[in-house]
Amino acid sequence: MKSFKFPEGFMWGAASAAAQVEGAWNEDGKAPSIWDLSGRSQIKHGENCHTACDHYHRYKEDVALMKQLGIRYYRFSISWPRVIPAEGIVNEKGLRFYSDLVDELLKNGIEPMVTVFHWDLPEWVEEKGGWLSESVIPLFRDYTKVVVDALSDRVRWWMTINEPACFILNGYVWGGFAPFKSDRMSLAPASRNCMLAHAEAVKVIRQYAKLKPSVGAAFSTSAYVPKSESPEDIEVARKKSTEIADGLMTNRWWMDPMLLGKTVRADEFNAYDEKDMEAIAQPLDFIGLNIYTSLNYGEGVDSEQPPAGVPRNTIGMVIDERAMYWDVRFMYERYKLPIIITENGLSANDVVCLDGKVHDPYRTDYLLRHLGQLSRATDEGIPVLGYLHWSIMDNFEWANGYDPRFGLIYVDYPTQKRIIKDSAWDYKKIIEENGAHL
Repeated sequence: MKSFKFPEGFMWGAASAAAQVEGAWNEDGKAPSIWDLSGRSQIKHGENCHTACDHYHRYKEDVALMKQLGIRYYRFSISWPRVIPAEGIVNEKGLRFYSDLVDELLKNGIEPMVTVFHWDLPEWVEEKGGWLSESVIPLFRDYTKVVVDALSDRVRWWMTINEPACFILNGYVWGGFAPFKSDRMSLAPASRNCMLAHAEAVKVIRQYAKLKPSVGAAFSTSAYVPKSESPEDIEVARKKSTEIADGLMTNRWWMDPMLLGKTVRADEFNAYDEKDMEAIAQPLDFIGLNIYTSLNYGEGVDSEQPPAGVPRNTIGMVIDERAMYWDVRFMYERYKLPIIITENGLSANDVVCLDGKVHDPYRTDYLLRHLGQLSRATDEGIPVLGYLHWSIMDNFEWANGYDPRFGLIYVDYPTQKRIIKDSAWDYKKIIEENGAHL
C-alpha cells in the first residue's frame, strides 16, 4: 500500500450546509428561505428540506460522531433566515443555536469553520429582488456583522460565500435551483451584486472579528486534464481550463475579479467598471476549492465524449481523480494563495446491509484516489492547508432531493438514525496517520 505524505498540521475535516442538514425550517423564529418555499415539482420526488437531517435538534449527537471519527475541522454554514428572519430583526434563538454548536465543537476538540452563505437566501430578501438587486449588498453586510459579533470570539476560519457559480447561474440564469429563475441577462447584475456583497463581508470580518481571522471563499472549480505531461500538453490543458470554464461562467469568471481585480469579458455580460474592481478585490488568506470532476467531459471548448461505462457518481459527474491535482496546480499558479479543499466527495446509492452496516468500499477508493492526487500537489510544494470531505452525513442534495448520498455517516431519514459507514472508519485511519496509511 502506497504511503503519501501531507504537511505537518494538515487540516483534516468534513463539511455540511445549513439548508441541507438542519431542518427546523419554521422553528424558534426562523423565516423561510427560497429553498423552503420551492415548488414541490421543482425538487426530485417533490421532496423538501423542512426536516432534512434534523441537525438543529441532534447537533450534539452529530458532533459526538465527528469526535468518534477523529474529525478535526468542521465546516458548516449559517442560515441567514434563521439569524435575520426579517429586515432589521435579529433572532437571538437562531444565533444561540450556532453559538451552542461552536461551543460543542470546541469542547470536543473540533475547530469550527464558518461559511456565511451557502445558498439559503431568505425569502424576504428574494422578494426585494434577491441577488438581482443592489439592496442585497448592505443586507449581506449587516447579516455578516451580526454573525461575526456572535461567533468571532471562538471562530477563526471564515468563508463568505460558497460556489457563486452554482447559486447565481443555477438560480437566476439556468433555472435549475431556487429561486428557479431563467434569464441569461441576469448574469451580469447578479454576479456584480454577489461579488460586492462578498467584498463587504470580507471587510466586516476583518474589522470586527475578535480573534484574528483567516478569510476566504469557496469556489466550484475544475480543470482540464492534459493528455500527457509534456510541456505542450500541459499548456493546452491550462488554456482549455480557462476557455471551458469561461464558457460555463465558472472558475475565472468569479475568481479573477475577487482575487485579482480583473474583469473577464468585455461583452454584454460585463457589468463591472474599475471602481467595482477596486471594491471587489479584497485580500483573502486562502481560497477554498470544491472539486468533483474534470472539464474534459463537460460542455464547452473541445470537450471529449467520455468512454462508454466511464465511472460516474449518482448525479452524473464523471469521476476523474486527476482533476484534483491539476485543478489545485492551475489555481495556485494563477492566484498564488494557499488552498483548502473545501469540498470533495462521492454521491452513491448507499444502503443498509443485512448486517445493519453500510459497506461503501467505492467511497474509500474515491478518497484514496483523490488524496493521492492531492498529496502530489503538496509534495511539489503547493501550499494546500487541508481537506474537508463532503459531506459529514447524507443530506438534502438541493434539486436532487435525498437520493444522492454523499455522507460519511448514513442517515435513515424516516427515523433519523445515524450509521457510520465503512469509509468513515477508513477516513479516521487516514486522519490519524496524516495520510501515511493510504
